[in-house]
Amino acid sequence: MESRVTPVNDRAIRARGDYVLYWMIAARRPTWSFALDHARALATELDRPVVVLEALRAGYRWASDRHHAFVVDGMRDNARAFAAANIAYVPYVEPAPGRGKGLLAALAKRACAVVTDEQPGFFLPHMVAAAGARLDVRLEQVDGNGLLPLRATDRAFATAASFRRELQRQLPRFLAQRPSARLPRAKRRAELPSLARWPSSPIDRAALAQLPIDHAIAPVPYRGGHVAAHRVLRDFIAHGLARYLDRNVYSGLSPYLHFGHISVHEIAASVWRASGWDPSRLAGAKVTGSRNGWWGLPASSEAFLDELVTWRELGYGFCHHRRDFASYAALPAWARVTLAKHARDPRPERYSRDELERAATADPIWNAAQRELVTDGRIHNYLRMLWGKKILEWSASPRAAFATLVELNNKYAVDGRDPNSYSGIGWVLGLFDRPWGPERPIYGTIRYMSSAATKRKLDLDDYLARWS
Repeated sequence: MESRVTPVNDRAIRARGDYVLYWMIAARRPTWSFALDHARALATELDRPVVVLEALRAGYRWASDRHHAFVVDGMRDNARAFAAANIAYVPYVEPAPGRGKGLLAALAKRACAVVTDEQPGFFLPHMVAAAGARLDVRLEQVDGNGLLPLRATDRAFATAASFRRELQRQLPRFLAQRPSARLPRAKRRAELPSLARWPSSPIDRAALAQLPIDHAIAPVPYRGGHVAAHRVLRDFIAHGLARYLDRNVYSGLSPYLHFGHISVHEIAASVWRASGWDPSRLAGAKVTGSRNGWWGLPASSEAFLDELVTWRELGYGFCHHRRDFASYAALPAWARVTLAKHARDPRPERYSRDELERAATADPIWNAAQRELVTDGRIHNYLRMLWGKKILEWSASPRAAFATLVELNNKYAVDGRDPNSYSGIGWVLGLFDRPWGPERPIYGTIRYMSSAATKRKLDLDDYLARWS
């Protein structure tokens, strides 16, 4: 656990405080949370109760009914879970940008210490650092992002293959570290200070219409929160895991991982349990670097774990070690060179960002993928890669393509703004990949994908019927 806890400031712990405050910003769930476990352990040590603050800002970029609704769903689940556990829970939906200023400080004023989540993407690192500088009490952040702690490696890896070898070398010694699957009932409940200065918007989807956020981006038809996340996980384990090698099968868990409504540890444990497997089997396992066979699980489970662990944590580590992760400059040098060489190549087809957003292209497969993104907040796993490649092909320049990919993904995808959003967008333009021949117009040596080849690989009749 020590490798996951990092002090944000050098303030002292106040032994005479009234409670330990857990500022929930990324692991938005009541169980399987290293941060909540750490807050509870500290509270036990100090013989104090725990208070949980879960806030939702109004002024973040791409704030919309879609993203807000998913978080609010989770808040409603959390309110019930913490009430049942006799833990004081403060859900706060900011009614206007800036109205929540001072709330954290007011709760921290009576706290022994503040514990929060560490997440390397979007605005969260800057927000946590700013809070650490302002608070006059100890602030610690806890890394619950992956099976491998972020600080277990000292650099961003260039490829999945190189990261996979490091993962196989280090992971066995961390697999015994699991967050608690239960939230025991607390012996006593903290008394909160007056928070009348910070009235919250109602914790309900219906109340979103009153908030100053983008109402044109409608909520998705499926719900957020840890209750829905567990339902999706159970369904995937029962019906999807054994068929995961089929390109048309996906878990549906990415939005819940992004908002912290479910833990990667819980998902991995469910996969292992489905095969009667235990992490102790990896003791002394040989480092092969192979994506197949290392776990000793069925091929479909190995393929899923490679996505869940290798690729997901490759992206999280990249964002942790690279401050420029969200910029074009984060692409590898070879990719920027080849894209620059072909930046002025004629584009047989060009579409504006508005045309792309409206799915107004001549490609029915791409249009269907874009409509799925706009309506459902996600794209078929394989088509998501094609969707990005065609934006590169149809944009005025590689830099323009990068900007469009970021905007459309983060605006519409429920799992947008995630570290893996940027690693996926970067992959379209060569990140974590290698040069591919032959050299082509526009793409250079960036990996090429076409709609015609995709149609041959996938049975898309039902998909096109639904989204066209």
